[in-house]
Amino acid sequence: MTLTPFETNLYQQLTPFFGRHQYVLLPERKQYRKLTDAGFQNVILSPAFYGDETMLEVNFGARNEQVEQIAQQFLNNVTDYRPDANTLILSIGKFNGLQYFRYKIHSESELADTCDHIEDFFTNRGFDFLQTASLLPTLDRLLNEHPGLPSLYVYNQTHRCYKGLIVARLNHNPLFDTLIDTYRQLLVQQSQNPYEQLHFERLISYLQHYSPN
Repeated sequence: MTLTPFETNLYQQLTPFFGRHQYVLLPERKQYRKLTDAGFQNVILSPAFYGDETMLEVNFGARNEQVEQIAQQFLNNVTDYRPDANTLILSIGKFNGLQYFRYKIHSESELADTCDHIEDFFTNRGFDFLQTASLLPTLDRLLNEHPGLPSLYVYNQTHRCYKGLIVARLNHNPLFDTLIDTYRQLLVQQSQNPYEQLHFERLISYLQHYSPN
């Protein structure tokens, strides 16, 4: 793949920092990734170019392999995408309560300032969050603590219904049966697609007969 000059410069500035924290650059996926016993943690850099202005969004999250091995059997995702799917993902902006925040960059000095800001964020808050983000107890809390509200930690709220329920089963959440009803109702509100509801019912049946270790 061909990198833009902006991406080349961005990666040159950030790679030493993320490398010190065992994150490897995967330029074809526009992200830094760290493998963990549970799956992986990643930081995704998404630039958009508008004339002399570059808008940079930074998302970060984690994958729990056990959760995704189940979820991807029932979600309508492209097969090639499944090994890279995140269980949790959110932007720096959303994490800080700023829904539509993007870095606006016009010059080399602004790019350097942006990289400093990204490094400060992960040093002070981001890495601490990611350290436990792929563990089942953390996932259960983040996805299922307020099941009737949209989750901050995923973009696709339909997928949240699937993954929240899977996590609850794997983590032996005593409210599993209640979550079935909650997410079933949410799914009906979110999607009028009968195939979606059929897939979800199949997941419910699968989980009811599943025996977590």
